[in-house]
Amino acid sequence: MAWLPAVLTLATLALILGVAYRPLGDYMAWVYSSPKDARAERGLYRLIGVDPASAQTWQAYARSVLAFSAVGVLIVYTLQRTQQWLPWSLGLPAPSEHLSFNTAVSFVTNTNWQSYSPELTLGYTVQFAGLAVQNFVSGAVGLAVAVALVRGLAFRRSGTIGNFWVDLTRGTFRLLLPLAVIAAIVLLAGGVIQNVTGFSDVATVVGGAQNIPGGPVASQEAIKLLGTNGGGFFNANSAHPFENPTGWTNLFEVVLMLIIPFSLPRTFGTMLGDKRQGYAILGAMGFLFLASTLALTAFELAGRGTAPALAGAAMEGKEMRFGIVGSTIFGSTSTLTSTGAVDSMHDSFTALGGMMPMLNMMLGELAPGGVGSGLYGILVMAVIAVFIAGLLVGRTPEYLGKKIGPREIKLASIYILVTPILVLVGTALSFAIPAVRDDVTTTSIWNPGIHGFSEVLYAFTSAANNNGSAFAGITANTPWLNTALAVAMLLGRFVPIVLVLALAGSFAAQDRIPATAGTLPTHRPLFVGLLVGVILIVTALTYFPVLALGPLAEGLI
Repeated sequence: MAWLPAVLTLATLALILGVAYRPLGDYMAWVYSSPKDARAERGLYRLIGVDPASAQTWQAYARSVLAFSAVGVLIVYTLQRTQQWLPWSLGLPAPSEHLSFNTAVSFVTNTNWQSYSPELTLGYTVQFAGLAVQNFVSGAVGLAVAVALVRGLAFRRSGTIGNFWVDLTRGTFRLLLPLAVIAAIVLLAGGVIQNVTGFSDVATVVGGAQNIPGGPVASQEAIKLLGTNGGGFFNANSAHPFENPTGWTNLFEVVLMLIIPFSLPRTFGTMLGDKRQGYAILGAMGFLFLASTLALTAFELAGRGTAPALAGAAMEGKEMRFGIVGSTIFGSTSTLTSTGAVDSMHDSFTALGGMMPMLNMMLGELAPGGVGSGLYGILVMAVIAVFIAGLLVGRTPEYLGKKIGPREIKLASIYILVTPILVLVGTALSFAIPAVRDDVTTTSIWNPGIHGFSEVLYAFTSAANNNGSAFAGITANTPWLNTALAVAMLLGRFVPIVLVLALAGSFAAQDRIPATAGTLPTHRPLFVGLLVGVILIVTALTYFPVLALGPLAEGLI
């Protein structure tokens, strides 16, 4: 009976996502393929000096992404540093330079790592004019890059892959904004707050006094989840009753995190003109999601130790209104996507249970991944899988009619190496440099030893993979961690994006090769199994040694 809630919840999720898969996936394909621009969009293009009919090379597309994101970092940083002079600042001072830099980078890179308590650090203007705006546009950037890669696979002998400014505008105003309005209304109906009242003093039922924060929460919560951003309006994130009041809002928030990433394979298949390819990608994503979620739930339901034995379950760090199943499904979803939102404290999971969110991020957040980033990430892994299959059968590998030559495999190989390098080097430096090590062990880590190592490893895994969740026993608001994690976020976001765009340009320039008897069918279960196997093996070979030093070692104690 312990598994019945998990089965029913997962079945409900599958039903909702299955119903949304076709209409939402086809709608997103129309958004990025329609030849017509809305009147408001044409006005915006004239304002920023963009010709919507012109297409960009991959180099121009990449420069546009980097320039737009750099301006975003500057704006969010400036808003924070001038907070005390802004309206609705709530009397809060400006955050420090290194914290402001970390936060600006975090939200522009779709990471939403927070080294601070939001309700005690940022006023409403910074929250909705800086952070909420980036929640929209950073998600739209990920979608634009994914669509550019799909175009590269679909185009023939083309020197262009689309127009970033058009893709950004359409993703924001045709997709994310209308869905966020609907989601915010539903969250309001569920009890999520939306106001600008600041802090209110109230009398408690026992005659005491309490200071209650308010804020425009529902509007930010909606795009936080839809855009797979994850930054909470309150320090407790989605464990806070003002952000996530009840069991059904918890399920609704899980749906919001999954609905776009799990519908993007349909968009992929529709834009290619072969919907079977979309089903194959969906199958790989779905298998990994189910396996990871069931493993995390099993570890938490079987939690051992004194506290779980006394409580009857591993309930430390979990909300009673969600229980173990509601917490594990939410935690698995937020780390298999790039959301990073939490409705329970991952640091309080059992040792092996805490390993699963970390492993989800190490997989590359492909099942289904963030908005856009999950699709382009798994397509890169598909390129690797096809290359390996080609080596096994002794023929030139090709994917969807595009030849995978030395240039393509080099780009894909560098892509899968970027985040492990950032994670392992960042973790190693945090313990290898004496001044840094002393700072970390005395002011940042509350849990020394193996678990303290896991906390630092989790932090760099989260930053490099643009997730944003944390083992909350670490206090990351130090000059070293704020700066090092910001660098990991920047490189972990934009180096892969440039590589993906280069890959899109390389594919777009090719003609399509006709399928032959020797062509590997990439729409069948055999390829789905190969793709899943490659993802798991690459992750295991890369991260197993460092996992053995952290959560695996802790789980054996």
